[in-house]
Amino acid sequence: MKQDSRIFVAGHRGLAGSAFMRCLEREGFHNIVTRTHSELDLMDQQAVRAFFAEEKPEYVFLAAAKVGGILANSTYPAEFIHNNLVIQDNVIHESWRSGVKRLVFLGSSCIYPRECPQPIREDYLLTGPLEQTNRPYAVAKIAGIEECWSYNRQYGTEFIAVMPTNLYGPGDNYDLQTSHVMPAIIRKMHEAKVQGKKSVTLWGTGSPRREFLHSDDMADACLFLLKNDSAVSSLLALDSPPLVNIGAGTDITIRELAEKIKEIVGFQGEVVWDASKPDGTPRKLLDVSRLAKLGWRYSISLDEGIKDAYRDFLEASG
Repeated sequence: MKQDSRIFVAGHRGLAGSAFMRCLEREGFHNIVTRTHSELDLMDQQAVRAFFAEEKPEYVFLAAAKVGGILANSTYPAEFIHNNLVIQDNVIHESWRSGVKRLVFLGSSCIYPRECPQPIREDYLLTGPLEQTNRPYAVAKIAGIEECWSYNRQYGTEFIAVMPTNLYGPGDNYDLQTSHVMPAIIRKMHEAKVQGKKSVTLWGTGSPRREFLHSDDMADACLFLLKNDSAVSSLLALDSPPLVNIGAGTDITIRELAEKIKEIVGFQGEVVWDASKPDGTPRKLLDVSRLAKLGWRYSISLDEGIKDAYRDFLEASG
């Protein structure tokens, strides 16, 4: 990659996409192509085809997706599978047609079986049943991984798939109806503090374990892979999908996460757990040894990252 390489960031306003933008700009890349949803509907095949024909990007970060937590996945399963399948199929297919050099497809750790061994290795993909609460989203992401691998085998493309763990950071979604666990807890704790409440009620038992990675670390890992010829070659040489986990390699319980956020936000009340609500997958810790062997490790600690996320929330909420 050169500093003036033409790079398309699909989904540049989201949590992952905005992290890609910050990372590329920090590294001196200045020929970055973006489109808002109103400018380019990635579900419109003809519009996507015209965009690639006109802009001719050399590299693509595919971060555009319909995402959300347990509630959103349970409420809108048809949208989660349809929208994601259409978006990724349009972008991957047109990337091949227009001669894109390399593409990074952003997946999710929910692609792995609900009960698979921990930590989760890349080769555990498709070895067991998925978590029911996000199955439509997971199936769509699995299809994207398979599509990257298929195009590589048939057409010689260099499309790789990355599986980040639970991401958080600037640009996160704090809508309590659609957000993931960390931004939801940050908002609940902050609002309870401001309103002088004596308690905050959170979903589940607090016992599930989760791994968290700052979005800036995720973006740094993806750029590291995209620029690294030997890393890409090693992934393409696998007798399996060109897949690599991105994570911190450590996890904590949701209860421990809530206590960290409570302290950082400064909420003095009690945390109440509503066990009638679903916990989701008991544990999701990624095995990041494949990425470590390629030469990358995360740098932003969880405490440091939560403080950064809380600052972002305060700015976003005015």
